[in-house]
Amino acid sequence: MELSRRDFLKASGTGVGSFVILGRLRPDAGSRLARGVSPLLKKIGEKTTICPYDGSGCGFIVAAENGKVVNIEGDPDHPVNRGAACAKGASLRQLSADNPRRLRHVLYRRGGGTDWEEKSWDWAIGEIARRIKNTRDASFIEKDNKGTPVNRTEAIGNLGGAALDNEECYLLSKMCRSLGLVYIEHQARL
Repeated sequence: MELSRRDFLKASGTGVGSFVILGRLRPDAGSRLARGVSPLLKKIGEKTTICPYDGSGCGFIVAAENGKVVNIEGDPDHPVNRGAACAKGASLRQLSADNPRRLRHVLYRRGGGTDWEEKSWDWAIGEIARRIKNTRDASFIEKDNKGTPVNRTEAIGNLGGAALDNEECYLLSKMCRSLGLVYIEHQARL
């Protein structure tokens, strides 16, 4: 099929005109169709939320029925992601409290062991606190080579995550600095 420049311009004008007319009938329809996004078939308790993973602020729609999450998908009207989702964002359904595959207990594997044991949260928090204190006590440096007080430990580091908000990051850095940590970093800077 031979297509002249004139025929190409006519077809392009017709296509653009169709989208303009479609956009006037329903302002968001043209953008939704252009992105290949179709609206949800049934509206059931939908709420918008923000993805907790990488700090980009992507928007999602969470659909719930009878108090249970039934669907999570990208929000096509959100200015950041426009309905798209990265691999982490696409797995948001796994975070919902009613997901039957979500872990509900602390799993612990002893050093050199091969089996996982279920432990209580009280045990896990106590164990983490004990290990931090033992490591800090064993590696604490009060003064450097010149005799200057430094009061630090170089055996523990902290890497914050983008799911934390500003206030949580502030409190976490304060806690780390009060323990004498030197190596404090945040995922968003890496």
